[in-house]
Amino acid sequence: MNKISVILITKNEARNIYECLQSVSWADEIIVVDSGSSDDTLSIAKQFTDKVFFNEWKGFAEQKSYAMHKARNNWVLSIDADERVTENLKDEILNSDLDEFDGYRIKRDNYFLGKLIRGCGWGNDYQLRLFKKSKTRLTDRLVHEGFEVEGKVGQLKHSMLHFSYRNFSDAFTKINHYSTLEAIEKQNKKNVNTFTIVFTPIFAFLQHFFIRKGFTDGIYGLFVSILHAITKLQVQLKIWELKNQKRNN
Repeated sequence: MNKISVILITKNEARNIYECLQSVSWADEIIVVDSGSSDDTLSIAKQFTDKVFFNEWKGFAEQKSYAMHKARNNWVLSIDADERVTENLKDEILNSDLDEFDGYRIKRDNYFLGKLIRGCGWGNDYQLRLFKKSKTRLTDRLVHEGFEVEGKVGQLKHSMLHFSYRNFSDAFTKINHYSTLEAIEKQNKKNVNTFTIVFTPIFAFLQHFFIRKGFTDGIYGLFVSILHAITKLQVQLKIWELKNQKRNN
């Protein structure tokens, strides 16, 4: 069986972390890197592993890089607190000849308000999550950070589960956070004006709901498409705000 180190970064994930870590309890090693939880995240994590570390928050990529370098095994599986590894995926990871590739993409089955979403581009969500530590580095981005493998990348057959938004309050909190990071990252690359502020969210909605077939998920696809449009609107507004602050300073 392949020896796997699982890495997970956390902050105030008490609601999610038990089921997440339970789904990877088969791993040879579990590493949790926390950035200062004030809930029961740490006590729950310590039920599954004694490798719980604190690292001051410097961004997603920095946290995951820190966690990756704590791993003692060469094969590393990166997972988020709102994700679950299925039995089929577990068996595939443990029993396959992984050395054919240097990293593997894993499909995510994305759930919104408890509903599996197949449209909106969510049904074709492959993430590079299993990789050789010696061949991998983190991309230096504030948001949508990812792993880059120097070598061949394959794809596993089975999926992991991703419970991204359990309610609208959760969705709006995450949208606000990620849109801020995206605006900071893009403020020097994007021009914002009346046209982009009005039409960027409209195009984002049409793209998700019609082109990416969000309508096939009914009311849930409509909600996802609207939230995507709201995200893009917030990014536009926050870029404008950042540029305006610079002009006035």
